Amino acid sequence: MEVRVAEFIVSNTDYKLCPQDGRPEYAFIGRSNVGKSSLINMLTNNGKLAMTSSTPGKTLLINHFLVNKEWYIVDLPGYGYAKRSQKDITKIQQIISNYIMGREQMTNLFVLIDIRHEPQKIDMEFLEWLGENGIPFSIIFTKADKLGLNRGKENVKVYLDRLKEQWEELPPYFVSSSTNKMGREEILAYIDKINKSLK
Repeated sequence: MEVRVAEFIVSNTDYKLCPQDGRPEYAFIGRSNVGKSSLINMLTNNGKLAMTSSTPGKTLLINHFLVNKEWYIVDLPGYGYAKRSQKDITKIQQIISNYIMGREQMTNLFVLIDIRHEPQKIDMEFLEWLGENGIPFSIIFTKADKLGLNRGKENVKVYLDRLKEQWEELPPYFVSSSTNKMGREEILAYIDKINKSLK
């Protein structure tokens, strides 16, 4: 799939105020500082589309970006950022769960996981929650350029082995790097395939 145009449409805290045009939405979520904005910019070939920040936990809104006038990338707030007040954490969790549970247009949720770390409790619990609620999701391992190829493969295997302890069937997964565009074609092809199946 060629990304010809990607544009910011709207930011909200309430999923009910998100676009109502019925176009499919592909939402991106992950722990704070997982490289979500960089990945969105890499996929759309637009380095300034999603705001990247060295400060984790900057995205507090549901951000909609329209791609090729056909489908949306949705940038969701990151979870698990400890340096927030409990009130803020609860508010962010509410925004995330309301969107994921209530948004009919959400076609797939991409859960981003930093390939450099061993399975984190917060990610495993989040994936389990998605499974329990029947949410369609895929995993994108980010920052693959920070590790050698073999080390990256090992880390992915460890993660998948952990998932196999709870899951009969593993979700689709991709290995990516925003720096060298690794995984870009595969992720876009996956979105394209789903879009075609919806028609």
